[in-house]
Amino acid sequence: MRIIRFLDDKGQTQLGIDRGGLAELLKGELFGKLEPTGKTAKVAKLLAPLAATNIFCIGANYREHAKESGVAVPEMPIVFMKPTSAQINPGDTIKIPACCRKGPEVDYECELAVVIGKPARDVPEAKALDYVFGYTAANDVSARMWQKHGGGGQWVRGKGFDTFCPLGPALVTADEIPDPQTIRLRTILNGQVMQDHTTGDMIFTVAQLIAFLSQDTTLLPGTVILTGTPQGVGAARKPPVYLTPGDEVTIDLDKIGKLTNPVG
Repeated sequence: MRIIRFLDDKGQTQLGIDRGGLAELLKGELFGKLEPTGKTAKVAKLLAPLAATNIFCIGANYREHAKESGVAVPEMPIVFMKPTSAQINPGDTIKIPACCRKGPEVDYECELAVVIGKPARDVPEAKALDYVFGYTAANDVSARMWQKHGGGGQWVRGKGFDTFCPLGPALVTADEIPDPQTIRLRTILNGQVMQDHTTGDMIFTVAQLIAFLSQDTTLLPGTVILTGTPQGVGAARKPPVYLTPGDEVTIDLDKIGKLTNPVG
């Protein structure tokens, strides 16, 4: 099922099955029982497919990205978090923070986002995918100076500004993506392809990440896990390419769709 969350023409927030401009309305709870109603509604504004409970992120999780960044392949996942206040919808503006205006530093990162559907704690790798409700696309927007030099060695500051976590356009249920290690993902900046790779290059698979993160830690329903980005980020280019006002950036994932945001 391809679930979208949206505002209808009366301004009400609805869940539905994407029907291309229209949505077949769903009744029930996102992580409970959802049933199609047979009724349709106009999609006045597309929203992020969920309001995340927590947002876990994984750094340097693609071999080619680790190589371009000059870092060793990590022995364990590199974990950081984004505040839920960083989340925005498809079409919303990624805003360059005022504290970043001393020089260009805001970067794009296309990522597969995993959405946990039921409480997960101490989950074995072999059963980890049973806890996945579905998948969506994410842009792990990053302020590189703040990430590397402005957070005391921690990445949360440079990754957690308002608007730094676009999610969407749809939440595709896990039954439609039985193997999350086969997804092609791309970043397109102002019509130019900047990243183009597959999740098969992940150092730690989705199942391994869930097993690792759930050790003595409960992953609540609605937890979003950003699983890392492939090579081609702006900071690694020569010369570097950073986001500037007036840009348009699209995260395009096979089976999930295109997440497009302007930059302002």
